[in-house]
Amino acid sequence: MALLKRPAGATKQKKRLGRGPGSGNGTTAGKGTKGQNARSGGGVRPGFEGGQMPLYRRVARRGFSNYWFKKDYTPINLSTLEKRFAKGETVDLESLRARGLVSANEKLVKILGNGEITKALVISGLKVSGPARVKIEAAGGSIEGMPPVEESGVAPAKTPEETPSETEASDQAAAEGAEAEQTKDDE
Repeated sequence: MALLKRPAGATKQKKRLGRGPGSGNGTTAGKGTKGQNARSGGGVRPGFEGGQMPLYRRVARRGFSNYWFKKDYTPINLSTLEKRFAKGETVDLESLRARGLVSANEKLVKILGNGEITKALVISGLKVSGPARVKIEAAGGSIEGMPPVEESGVAPAKTPEETPSETEASDQAAAEGAEAEQTKDDE
């Protein structure tokens, strides 16, 4: 423990401002000559542009952005699978990584229908586009364990049968009111 010491350059002297012209930081102490920024407590707030309409107010923002929640799928074309896989092989995330088609940190991959395929391949655990599915199955291949289609989070529109009409709603409210009165009378 006694032999431990910091490496050279690990500790630096504090920059001492306003300590004479010989220091290089005397007189104005590195703040320049006069002006708002040279004063004590001077300067402007972040984002202030001297009265010009600041950037954060110039840029239009309206509504909701789904940018932070979007899912980026790495596309793999059928033509690539035709070149890199033999007949009967299983195409999954691990086999794509082993062949260098996707990086190690990729988790979302989608097979697209660009190109032709003649080999019967087994696609496992990957998303597959409609045209790609048709071509794979036509070549004798199969798709298994496809991830479920995620819902958009928007409630489905109600059909006219599911939506109660105004008369039904008023009848229901009247019936509930009559039940409440009857329970009061019973007490």
